Amino acid sequence: MIELVNLTKSFPTPDGRKFVARNINLTIPKGQAVALLGRNGAGKSTMLQMISGNMNPDGGSVRTHGSVSFPVGFAGSFHRDLTGAQNARFVARIYGVDTDELLDFVSDFAALGGHLHMPVRSYSSGMRSRLAFGISMAIHFDTYLVDEVTSVGDSAFRRKSAAIFKARMQHSSAIVVTHSLIEVRNLCTSGAVLENGEITYFDDIEDAISQHVSNMKKAQ
Repeated sequence: MIELVNLTKSFPTPDGRKFVARNINLTIPKGQAVALLGRNGAGKSTMLQMISGNMNPDGGSVRTHGSVSFPVGFAGSFHRDLTGAQNARFVARIYGVDTDELLDFVSDFAALGGHLHMPVRSYSSGMRSRLAFGISMAIHFDTYLVDEVTSVGDSAFRRKSAAIFKARMQHSSAIVVTHSLIEVRNLCTSGAVLENGEITYFDDIEDAISQHVSNMKKAQ
C-alpha cells in the first residue's frame, strides 16, 4: 500500500511554478495494478520518482508499506562504464538476492545476447529499459513502479513482458505509466488520473480511461 499525504511538488518555469502535485492525499490500495494516467508533462514520471524515494517532494510525504522497486524503465542509476551483467550483480547485492540467479534471469529475459557483457554506455535506450525491467522482475517487490517499459521491443518481447508482469501481480501491486491505452487495459485493474497537480483514483480502469480521454480532448 502507498499513501500520499499532503504531497506537493512544483518546478519553476518562465510562466511561474508548474505544480505536478498540489497537496495530494491518496491511498493506493494493496493488490492493484494501477495505471497512472495524464497528459505529457503532467508529472507522472516525477510522481514515480517521489514514490520510489529518488526525488524529494516540496511538502508532504510518501508512506510506503512493504518493499518498492526502483522505477522500472528509469535506467539513470546504472553505472555506464560497467557492463549490464556487472550492473545486475551490483543490484543483486544491494537487494540481498542471489547474484547468479538474478543474472541468469536477466540473461534469459532481456535477451541482450553479448551486449549483456558490454558497457551500458553502448546500449540504446530500449536496451537499457530491457535490462532495467529484467533486473526488477527478477527481484520480489511488494510494489513495482513501471514507466513505459512494457512497450519496449518487438511484439514477442512485449508479450513476454506482459506475461511476467501479470505473474508478479499474483502476489504484488504495481503503479504503471504508459501512453498506450491497449497496455493499460491489458495490464491494469484500476487507474489514477493526474491533472493540474491533482489526482483522482478510480476503482474501475474504464472510468479512469474515460476521464483521461476527456482531459486530453479539453487540451486540444
